[in-house]
Amino acid sequence: MTALFTSYQLGVLTLPNRVVMAPMTRVRAAAGGLATPSMATYYAQRATAGLIVSEGVQPSVIGQSNPGTPGLHTDEQVEAWRPVTAAVHANGGRIFAQLMHGGRVSHSDTTGMQPVGPSDVRAVGEVFTPTGPQPAPAPRVLDTAEVVEHAHSYARAAGRAVDAGFDGVELHGANGYLISQFLSSNANLRTDRYGGTVANRIRFAVEAVAATVETVGAARTGIRLSPGGGFWGVEETDVVDLYTALLTELARLEVAYVHLEATSDEEVLLTLRRAWPGTLVINPVVPMGPKQTGQDDADHWLGLGADLISFGRAFIANPDLVERLRGKLPIAPADEATYYQGGDAGYLTYSAHQYSG
Repeated sequence: MTALFTSYQLGVLTLPNRVVMAPMTRVRAAAGGLATPSMATYYAQRATAGLIVSEGVQPSVIGQSNPGTPGLHTDEQVEAWRPVTAAVHANGGRIFAQLMHGGRVSHSDTTGMQPVGPSDVRAVGEVFTPTGPQPAPAPRVLDTAEVVEHAHSYARAAGRAVDAGFDGVELHGANGYLISQFLSSNANLRTDRYGGTVANRIRFAVEAVAATVETVGAARTGIRLSPGGGFWGVEETDVVDLYTALLTELARLEVAYVHLEATSDEEVLLTLRRAWPGTLVINPVVPMGPKQTGQDDADHWLGLGADLISFGRAFIANPDLVERLRGKLPIAPADEATYYQGGDAGYLTYSAHQYSG
């Protein structure tokens, strides 16, 4: 048995294995950003993961990136999430909510509002809207006072998440969304205390995490990062210095974990592992790349000092992924056409392996 199937103590949570279900957008929420009974079934089916991290959940109306995604900024949304977390817990699982503010990666057709960002720099590419992909619009630049408000939106959503029964939250600081935009050297052209130097560009992330820790506690707070990732046109010209500085501040806050995507080469990631004294979750492959995480990737990174390994697409078609990995059973392929189409097809229609004996 490899280390992947040994238990791990994450704060007050005892994880039965080191497999993390990575956050994946599935656009199955009901109108008003409400979680649904199908979502409760979907997550409960995957409760044998050591930890589930939910799909990205918007912390505010203006924070919504994609149509069809759930929120955690109204009482109705909190109420809708309670059956989801209860179903996961009833099946013996643990679940964190990923809090995702899209920033400039959004559209007024989705939210009814002009997207916001650190600077007047458009994202590269087309964003999803209710009527299909459209060019990313120019964001409205947040003034200094507003930046503080948006940092605190994560903390407010975190409080609602815990009220809804989540075991904790993961701030989405990766993949070109709002926190990532502030970290960036080309999306963030500010000249106030949130831009320019490394110390200033990490400030938004640190304030968002600090406010969340104050609201729900460090043991319930994690963050996901994609060092050097080029999502939505984001660039970072000083990856090691930038993320070493950020991890140093996160260590002072004693957050539950840092979740790194393998968006830089191995040497950079190992440097960041040395800079981070706490629990490290590694996602070994680039999101939406040609490869999905497998057992060999997990063993490799556990051997290099990761504590937990997150699997994304492999969980879509394999609700019993942990059991398949443990038994060295085939990993079923997912139908990419159903990733975001809505409905239960390609969502609840994948079954567990038929075990004998």
